[in-house]
Amino acid sequence: MNTAVYRFTFDRTIRLPEAEQTLHLAVLGAEGLFGEAQVRMDLSYHIDEPRRVLLVDGSNKVGAAVIRMFTALLLREIGSQRFTVRRVPEVGAHPREAAA
Repeated sequence: MNTAVYRFTFDRTIRLPEAEQTLHLAVLGAEGLFGEAQVRMDLSYHIDEPRRVLLVDGSNKVGAAVIRMFTALLLREIGSQRFTVRRVPEVGAHPREAAA
């Protein structure tokens, strides 16, 4: 199975509950595309407050769409300098493959 988890890291000026609210807007958009039931079954995310991180599973079409919408909303709302988004390497992946 191809795992595609994306790690959104926020600087100290961003409140994590506000970032989660923005994620919920992306989820609403995905519900419009795929339906509420499909989004409930396929979307997975985790918030790590101490590290200022939000992880989103993008290994399926729902998650991939949410990640695209979430990133676009963040760029508009807070700008590119106040967060980063990176794909998390698969556990056990060869270092060159994980960096690609």
